[in-house]
Amino acid sequence: MNNAVLVALRRLRAPIVLLVMVFASGIVGLVLIPGTDAAGQPWRMTIFEALYFMSYTASTIGFGEIPQAFNTAQRVWVTIVIYASVIGWAYMLASLLTLLQDRGFRNVLETGRFRRQVRALREPLYLICGFGETGALVGRALDMLGLRFVVIDLSEERIQELDLLDLAQDVPATVGNARLPENLVAAGLTHPECRGVLTLTNDDQANLAVAIAVRLLNPAVPVLARAMSREAAANMVSFGADYVVNPFAKFGEYLTIAIQSPGSYRLFSWLTGLPGTTLRPETAPPRGRWIVCGYGRFGAEVVRAFRGLDLDVTIIDPVEPGLDDLRFVRGFGTDAATLDLAGVRDAVGIVAGTDDDVINLSIAVTAREINAGIFTVVRQNLRTNHALFDAYDADMTMVSSGIIANGCLALLQTPLLGRFLEAVKREDDAWADRAIERLEAAIGVEAPDIWRVAINGADASACHEALGRADYPITLEDLRRDPSNRDRTLPCAPLLLSRGTTTMILPDPEVSLQRDDEVLFAGRPAARRAQRTLLRNVNVRDYAVRGIDLPGGWIWQRFTQPVRRT
Repeated sequence: MNNAVLVALRRLRAPIVLLVMVFASGIVGLVLIPGTDAAGQPWRMTIFEALYFMSYTASTIGFGEIPQAFNTAQRVWVTIVIYASVIGWAYMLASLLTLLQDRGFRNVLETGRFRRQVRALREPLYLICGFGETGALVGRALDMLGLRFVVIDLSEERIQELDLLDLAQDVPATVGNARLPENLVAAGLTHPECRGVLTLTNDDQANLAVAIAVRLLNPAVPVLARAMSREAAANMVSFGADYVVNPFAKFGEYLTIAIQSPGSYRLFSWLTGLPGTTLRPETAPPRGRWIVCGYGRFGAEVVRAFRGLDLDVTIIDPVEPGLDDLRFVRGFGTDAATLDLAGVRDAVGIVAGTDDDVINLSIAVTAREINAGIFTVVRQNLRTNHALFDAYDADMTMVSSGIIANGCLALLQTPLLGRFLEAVKREDDAWADRAIERLEAAIGVEAPDIWRVAINGADASACHEALGRADYPITLEDLRRDPSNRDRTLPCAPLLLSRGTTTMILPDPEVSLQRDDEVLFAGRPAARRAQRTLLRNVNVRDYAVRGIDLPGGWIWQRFTQPVRRT
């Protein structure tokens, strides 16, 4: 039986018992009290007649005295029953209103509705545990990509705010603890269409609990987890998390790439950017002496990155970090005196990396007043402060939620993107600049959609069939032809071609495809939709690849094809 029905029956037990007693006693009294018919002969109601009379009388419908007119004794009894039933119904109504206002009962109703919504989904879905700033960013991006997702969060306010987001889909969401396996199952963990779990809470232990639950309950589903320390990240990986994002360590890696190869960092940021972002101008942090304000988890990762590049670092923090080989100044860095002690006038860059956005902006503003040419890296803890950080216009801004969201989306779109980005790390700055120029000419400056094309019978049936014939070659350039006008090129470009154990980065457009190839494309959503038609429709394929424009319908082709003569 439905949980809501059980709860309702339990809460309404007293008024229901009262009404049953009123009805039962009324029926018994009507059966036992004798009446008198028109001839003066005694008569008694049957049980059915008494039940029928009570049904329309005690429910306030009213009908009349049947099967005979009542005598005084019967009318006295009916009067008592009527008043008793009024009291019973009033008690029932009051109890029902109280039940509807009960928080626990409303939670039961919401949980039941949520479970039905999840069960009704018939398309691939992702489960997001934790819908704070990071979860909201990922949710918006998934919605823009046309992917369904389900949300579970401890905060009722966050679940309510979900309704205020301008999303194209109705998102099933529930208030619950993601640590509890039953909540994960209710949210779709074991749903046949579940494609991944993103655990993005601000509690490392909760994220670890989710990763363990997924590995035990549905090990085929990939887990993408957020971790705020290297120890927590290592622990999650040991328990089977497929991808763990430590935003502080990831930014340290990005900062290293930006110093060594600004073009590669620019390419990274562009391809992993959230939908709607654009290609940014090149940012090149200088080599030299740096000042790091705040030696917490973020500052430690930044110092690690600088030391890996053999750069001179000075730390400003209220608590001495205990690093004997680094210069240390006690303080926050918001005042000119502290910054002067740290050598801000001669430093090439400063990192404002505390847990407070106001302090970080104060550090950066003061540093620029003293040294106008200093390179500023500012940590933004809350996305709601974006107006302040946009107004300041730092050279680099670190936003934890953005880094985590970018990393998760990059993996969700296709694992091939990870292979491409790893290859970018191995290339020099000049190669990255040429890659950006080539891609920008093909797809523009907005952050592109990333998708995988598998040349197989399921995803690319038309091309897969053609490649089985020796006289029908298809190149990468053919996949970029516009199905409505083959002389136009779709706004997309191949990033990677995977063939067995061989991987080609930025492959030549004239490379001929083979069966079971996998191609990573970047481009506009319209190009992705048009390309899908080319891959699966034989007539569209023939027109785009060979310029053969045949009638599209099967019946029309049947009547227009040449007649064979024997």
